Amino acid sequence: MQRLTVFGRLIIIVLIIAGLYGIFRVLQNQGIIGKGDKTAQTETTSSDNAGSQSNAGSASNEEGTGTGTGSDATASTGDAAAPATTASAFTYTPPAPENGKLKGVVEMGASGFNSFIIRVDPQKRWKLEKAEFGNSLVLENMASDDDIRAGLKRYIGSMLDFGVNGKEIHFVVSSGAAKAESTVKITRALKSLNYVVNQVTPEQEGVLGLRSVLPQEYEDKAFVVDIGSGNTKISWKEGGRLQSVETYGSKYFQNNTDDKTVYNEVIDKAKQVPSGKRQTCFIIGGVPFELAKPIRKDKERYTVLNDPDEYKLENAKSKAGLNIYKAIHDATGTNQFIFDWDANFTIGFLLDLPY
Repeated sequence: MQRLTVFGRLIIIVLIIAGLYGIFRVLQNQGIIGKGDKTAQTETTSSDNAGSQSNAGSASNEEGTGTGTGSDATASTGDAAAPATTASAFTYTPPAPENGKLKGVVEMGASGFNSFIIRVDPQKRWKLEKAEFGNSLVLENMASDDDIRAGLKRYIGSMLDFGVNGKEIHFVVSSGAAKAESTVKITRALKSLNYVVNQVTPEQEGVLGLRSVLPQEYEDKAFVVDIGSGNTKISWKEGGRLQSVETYGSKYFQNNTDDKTVYNEVIDKAKQVPSGKRQTCFIIGGVPFELAKPIRKDKERYTVLNDPDEYKLENAKSKAGLNIYKAIHDATGTNQFIFDWDANFTIGFLLDLPY
């Protein structure tokens, strides 16, 4: 060893280290030595992502239906900055209907229709089959009642062609669109075709939204929020009964109402949610749609929103809706707000009907 040069000694040391490293790798691959926490965390995250992808909605349209009213669905500006995703995936999978039948509902708005077709079974398990947003065919160039009836027949015909029985097609007028002149004319035309037009109140919208979005497994620990343009509905289930309160919608700025006034009222309304039901919130509506869109993973059905302080918005309506979201977040202390891409109050209307 004494006759070896310095270079020779270095070569021997390198060979010894390489041999020890090879032995270490063999022991690690055999599970004798652990791979460390970092690798385990990466594998868990990959599993979570795979789970969320399996929950993708079945709608033919890309953006799902959880956008509240028709005006909310079509007026989204997509100005939500894409914040870093800090929320974990929500991997709940809703039960699929068994041998269900098709039902259709059309939400009537002042500027167009949104239509949804679901398959539902007697246990009220449901799946979205088709969704259309902002369809205004029955409004364009139809001045007379005859024109409107003809347009409606074509519109209804497309739902019949999909397989929906004529008796299972329903029309709902949201509380925010009932007084619009075009809605009144279309309602009159539908009645002449022997269709019933159902008008709902804000309180009913809150209850019906809950029926569509709140899983049975979460009834004892969650509540529901629907942030619409004209109003916001906060609802929950208590003692077997559905409760709902109404407050400002995301267009409150048009009435020169200041943010602080809205924030304080929403705080007061949100505090009515029982403390035991504040673990999770299922949220729908136009602004929640904008908040969920930049952080959605593939076509998952459920997207967990980030905290309100992580969003940077420019559009006036979006900023107003974010103020409402922040007030609910602050009042309840809820850390998990889950946006459902398929649910809305009109589907709740279908679920509320006899099978």
